[in-house]
Amino acid sequence: MSAVALAAETVPERHYTHHEGRGATPHRSNPAVIHRELSTLGVEAGMNVVEFGTGSGYSGALLADLVGPTGQVTSLDIDTYLTRWAGLIHHERGVDHVRCFAADGTGGFPERAPYDRMVAWCTPPLLPKAWVDQVVDGGLIVAPLPIAAVPNMAVVAKIRVTGGEPIVEEVFTGGYIEATSSPKTDLDLPGRWVDWENRLPAPSWISIAWRGEDDQLHTRARTALGRLLTDAHTELYHGEEMDLPSWRTLAATRSDHSLTMAVLTPDMWAIGHTTTTAAVIQQDGTILADAPDSPSLTVLRDWLTQWEEAGRPAPATYTPALNSIGDGWDLRLSL
Repeated sequence: MSAVALAAETVPERHYTHHEGRGATPHRSNPAVIHRELSTLGVEAGMNVVEFGTGSGYSGALLADLVGPTGQVTSLDIDTYLTRWAGLIHHERGVDHVRCFAADGTGGFPERAPYDRMVAWCTPPLLPKAWVDQVVDGGLIVAPLPIAAVPNMAVVAKIRVTGGEPIVEEVFTGGYIEATSSPKTDLDLPGRWVDWENRLPAPSWISIAWRGEDDQLHTRARTALGRLLTDAHTELYHGEEMDLPSWRTLAATRSDHSLTMAVLTPDMWAIGHTTTTAAVIQQDGTILADAPDSPSLTVLRDWLTQWEEAGRPAPATYTPALNSIGDGWDLRLSL
């Protein structure tokens, strides 16, 4: 049995996620995904580890078990409520080598650096330079990173830091809530890159990669969203059932600044193309466009054809590259 599986047998998950004093917390990830990420991280006894995104405290408790009493775990979250409760629950269990701090994790936490391992349960806009600077030579970072400047376009990357430079060793399907500079109260709305949202008559939003071309009133974003919501042309995709992780990765790698993501009805993502026209495909296979002869619909159909001809590739089959930009690195994928 793996070290993570053994730790999971020891740590009482529901004691963290549904604590009788705090109640259930929505700020938590699927335990199976947490176990996968921690297995990828390769934590060993005695290591100094930091996590970004305290959540319920369950992942920090697993890390504390993995590093053992000779190791150290630092857990950061922007939400003071979460760090206080997680710290109390750790204390109740007698786990004193994990410390929780309320902080903006995108700046790392130099006070307890350098770290042998880093893991993030939230998605920064790019790989922060501060993270790389605070990892030991040969250390590992496992974190979700965007592959396009729209929400929910992310993969989880395993990154080795060598000579102060990050090198992606592996990417796989996954993604978490966007890292923000203040606590999020609406977990259904992305924390970044939403260019217009409606709350009436029902919640909807749109993200346009070409937002720099819009005006201060977000006229083009509003117009694109309106065209998809009002009397839109609708058709069904004739391919097999949508594979959302594969499709959104292919769409992101087009590097097309007209890339668009929208939510037109609750819990139904849509990805496509907008300019002065608009067309998207929802995760249920429904295509919506501003007109049957829309130029955006033609582009969307071409993207879907390219996706099918490529064999619906999984994110892990792409070649990753980190490009230095500002105070960090952008992750981009190519076939």
